[in-house]
Amino acid sequence: MSAHLREVIDLPGVEGAVLSSSDGLSLESYGHYTELLAAELTALRATFERVSRSSGLGKMSRLAITAETLEIVVVTAGPYLAAVAMTRGIDTRPAQQALAKLALSLELPGASNAR
Repeated sequence: MSAHLREVIDLPGVEGAVLSSSDGLSLESYGHYTELLAAELTALRATFERVSRSSGLGKMSRLAITAETLEIVVVTAGPYLAAVAMTRGIDTRPAQQALAKLALSLELPGASNAR
C-alpha cells in the first residue's frame, strides 16, 4: 500500500491517485490513470505556474479539473505533485483536505518526504 497516498485512496469514488516528482515520474501510485496523471499533470503544472508568475498571482498550489467522467484534484508541494482522480459527482472536499495535509507533510523540514 502507498505510504503517502493511504488517506486519499480510501476515500469513496477514488479511481486513481499519484504522487510524482517535478519531472513527471510517479513516486507512488494507486489505481487507474496514474502514469497519465503523473506526466500530463506535471506539464499542466508548469504551464499554470508560468501563467501565475507572469500575471503576478503568486505560487500555484492547487488545480481542479472536471471532465465528463472524472474530477481531478491536484496539489503541489515543492517539487512534488499529488493528484487524485475521482468519479464525477463525488464530493471532492475530503480528497482536497487529504491532499493538503499530504502537501504540508512534504514541505515540513524533517518530514519523511518521498525520496
